[in-house]
Amino acid sequence: MTQAKRIVIKVGTSTLTYETGRLNLRRMEELCKVLCGLKNEGREIILVTSGAVGVGMGKLGLHKRPEEIEQRQAVAAVGQCELMFMYDKFFGEYNHIVAQVLLTKDVVQNTIMRRNAENTFLTLLQLGSIPVVNENDSVATDELSGNNFGDNDTLSATVAHLTQADLLVILTDIDGLYNDNPRLNPDAKRIPCVYGVTDAIRALAGGAGSDRGTGGMATKVTAAEMANDAGIPCVVMSGANPRDLYDLFDGVIVGTSFFPAKGK
Repeated sequence: MTQAKRIVIKVGTSTLTYETGRLNLRRMEELCKVLCGLKNEGREIILVTSGAVGVGMGKLGLHKRPEEIEQRQAVAAVGQCELMFMYDKFFGEYNHIVAQVLLTKDVVQNTIMRRNAENTFLTLLQLGSIPVVNENDSVATDELSGNNFGDNDTLSATVAHLTQADLLVILTDIDGLYNDNPRLNPDAKRIPCVYGVTDAIRALAGGAGSDRGTGGMATKVTAAEMANDAGIPCVVMSGANPRDLYDLFDGVIVGTSFFPAKGK
């Protein structure tokens, strides 16, 4: 972990927003500050962000995630503007430039489009910018109706593969994978390392996400498995205190680290 240079970091809706859907600006600013610090150390940062629909819900005063595709598209369009405005502001305060990259599933399925995306990421990193990636929810009906990346957790694994990243970090509202549901069992123990995702690990993941987001621990384990299949380690950790990222890159065991099965 300490030697990872090109890092994809995914932040979820539940980490970025309050229950109302409004942006948690203090946490968002702290995350941007930490990512700038990591970049100043010589690392390349790619941020995969959720939150467009959640933030749009907050701005529009909606209390429940819309069920109709057209409404979700419109809400995502409202929220994406707010998200990028704040990322540009916070990263800019530390003299770093962001670039918006919106992807849909067909981009990675089409050989030419995939190569173009790879080249775009490479060029942005060479220019010293921080790509900020999200699904293009406002136009991609399939993404919103189920034929998608598996929410932005799986998108982050896809981006890690596209960019040949050294590490994928998924920030969420729980500090890793547990041997039981920690919200129901106070004696549940966090699993620090997983070597190869098995059926038993998938069974531990279970559960759905929040009302504001779409992914639970199951999608994070799926993303970790995808990253591992590409030879990329993955860490699932809490995003409540972004400064914990410094501990991770100092060699401290944080969250749950997923590695390819031994012998692979």
